[in-house]
Amino acid sequence: MTTHDFRYSLLSPQHTLTECRALAPGRYQVTGNGGAIQAGDTLLVTLKGSRDLSMSLAVEKVRHLINPPGQWMAVASGPAFRELAILNWQVACDGCDQRIELEFAADASLGEKAYPAAAEARLQELGWASQRGQHLCPACKEQSA
Repeated sequence: MTTHDFRYSLLSPQHTLTECRALAPGRYQVTGNGGAIQAGDTLLVTLKGSRDLSMSLAVEKVRHLINPPGQWMAVASGPAFRELAILNWQVACDGCDQRIELEFAADASLGEKAYPAAAEARLQELGWASQRGQHLCPACKEQSA
């Protein structure tokens, strides 16, 4: 099916989200305009309170509204957060001392013990490597391979 990008960085008045709220952990109700959303499509949405984190939602069912024209409401599934926390940590490369301001999402209901695993997962998404407790930026990661 189709992927629809509704992240904040791509704002367009004809193609926007009005609301995205959690119905239960992993289930979301999304309301928006434009995009011709259908069941089976994927929605990319920015996480509330984040500069550049997004999540992918799989549309299960959609209802197109008559008024206003082009508006729709969908039920979608995605990451299951009981209590979403957006955190910022600073990480330094142990090879070249390059620093990154790391923004990542974690489930705050699991406590602080869940934060390191969420941070490591986000670092891997950004191309960094973690080996024996040391962090390597993408450039140093290539050199060590």
